[in-house]
Amino acid sequence: MKDHESQEMYLETILVLKGERPAVRSIDIAEKLGYAKSSVSRGMSLLQDRGFIKVSSDGFIDFTEAGAKKATMIFERHKVLTEHFMSLGADKELAERNACRIEHVIDDSLFELIRSHVDGVAE
Repeated sequence: MKDHESQEMYLETILVLKGERPAVRSIDIAEKLGYAKSSVSRGMSLLQDRGFIKVSSDGFIDFTEAGAKKATMIFERHKVLTEHFMSLGADKELAERNACRIEHVIDDSLFELIRSHVDGVAE
């Protein structure tokens, strides 16, 4: 997995976990993704160094403004792509699995075309 894909996976996972519980720690991310704690710890250090998250002295993770914006963008891509694939006839599991892979590499212009299509179908 490319570095930016891993970074985006972590950000998206933090966002999802924040929707499920009041506070998020590295162990929560490791459990959710099935990753080793050491891998998540390294990932959190990189996200912190890049200005996407803040980690409190107690280990609680919060987004910076840039991190929240990036996580929201990735999660939106995931939802729109999943919805699009399901509208084409894919079952939810297949749609989500592929959306999760594609959301990290799709060009902005192509994503906007898909979003326009999905929005047009929903109206």
